[in-house]
Amino acid sequence: MPFPTPFKHCPNCGTEVELRVPADDSRERAVCPACHAIHYQNPLNVVGTLPVWEADGRVLLCRRAIEPRRGLWTLPAGFMELGETTAEGALRETHEEAGADIEMGGLYTVLNVMRVGQVHLFYRATLRSPDFNPGPESLEAQLFAEQEIPWDEIAFKTTRETLLRFFDDRRAGRGYGLHEIDIA
Repeated sequence: MPFPTPFKHCPNCGTEVELRVPADDSRERAVCPACHAIHYQNPLNVVGTLPVWEADGRVLLCRRAIEPRRGLWTLPAGFMELGETTAEGALRETHEEAGADIEMGGLYTVLNVMRVGQVHLFYRATLRSPDFNPGPESLEAQLFAEQEIPWDEIAFKTTRETLLRFFDDRRAGRGYGLHEIDIA
């Protein structure tokens, strides 16, 4: 499915771009007719963690203080920055949004959110302390047992799917392997 170009003019020279399939390509791209630059659009990476307080198996969620979905609950996550690995970005976002001290675990879910051009990557993480100091993007951070999770107030499908896989894996006792999920 082609996405509309996010710009009308070439970032290199300012000429209005044309949408067309360049030679040796199979997809429509934003092409500058003046300087011939081809502007590719690539998915954005959202990185985060699934922090668990191992003493009782509760998970950490943050109540969003910003749009989209202000006031709803999510795992600590956000857009990956240039110059950082996915794990470094997930750690940074967890510190920024929850003020949580964690030990990073392995990659747990990879979620393709094709309609918005994003890939979400969540790492398992172990909380070193049940104390949090949420940053300005979170109204609060709180630990939840499975039966306490406000399922009707979850902000994003990617959070819901990651939590569902986690609790299913824990109940089944099968370990925490990697889950790849496509979100329609």
